[in-house]
Amino acid sequence: MNPTRKAYLQLHIAVLFFGFTAILGNDKLISIPAISIVWWRVLFTSISLFFVINLGKTLSKIPKKYLWQYMVIGAIVALHWICFFGSVKLAGNSSVALVCMATVALFTAFLEPLVLKTKFHKKDLLLGILVIPGMALVVGNVSSEMWLGIAVGLLSAFLASVFSVWNKMIIHEADPQDITFLEMSSGWLFVSLILPFIMHFDEKVAFVPVGLDWIYLILLALVCTTLAYVLSLRALKHLSAFASMLTYNLEPVYGILIAYFFLDEKLSAGFYLGVLIILGAVFMYPLLKKK
Repeated sequence: MNPTRKAYLQLHIAVLFFGFTAILGNDKLISIPAISIVWWRVLFTSISLFFVINLGKTLSKIPKKYLWQYMVIGAIVALHWICFFGSVKLAGNSSVALVCMATVALFTAFLEPLVLKTKFHKKDLLLGILVIPGMALVVGNVSSEMWLGIAVGLLSAFLASVFSVWNKMIIHEADPQDITFLEMSSGWLFVSLILPFIMHFDEKVAFVPVGLDWIYLILLALVCTTLAYVLSLRALKHLSAFASMLTYNLEPVYGILIAYFFLDEKLSAGFYLGVLIILGAVFMYPLLKKK
């Protein structure tokens, strides 16, 4: 197979696996709360990556001034996942959390120029303007019980934008595989520190998975995280940043379609119109950047 075609196939499979993440976080599949899901996810992911890196060599070759930054980013990643799965649980709907994640491009468009001290472009403002009516349609066409889930989902998208921009600043200071292990393991350490306090104040928080939870958690960690990461990393060696961005934008599309057909999550026509407006703006953004 042509290397470029193979890379596209690998990246689409990876994005499809990423799209399954919200589905697996649904109460219909994994019953434990968001923070417990994240603890087990980063634990299994860290263990799987531990066997493919040289830990001593990894830590010794990363400059100390970047080592702590990767660890802080790992904590932000863990918070992002807690909010993401929390959005799924609070809204009781995977599609709602996925459409919130589509706004990552919007947050990044405004955050990146501030952090990287680059010029702010008018097309970035255009993206924000286009997303607003789409988000208004989404919020207006779901029950008020889902609004908290949407708010937490938007916070999750903002945190995803924060760690993406920060990672972009220091991604070349270490091997991506080593960075991922550091961020996953520090994310696990962060969740381990806050979990006892949460369980102290809320004794109803379930921690140990039951029944099929174990299978779905292993799929979430090994397939939707480790394998998806490896496939995307291999694909990026043969694809442009533009092509990669367009493909990554398909994650909410794949996820919403999976939720529609496999979880029978059917919402109003107005909701899906809002989703189309948001996705249209998101896909337009890299096209405008390319132009």
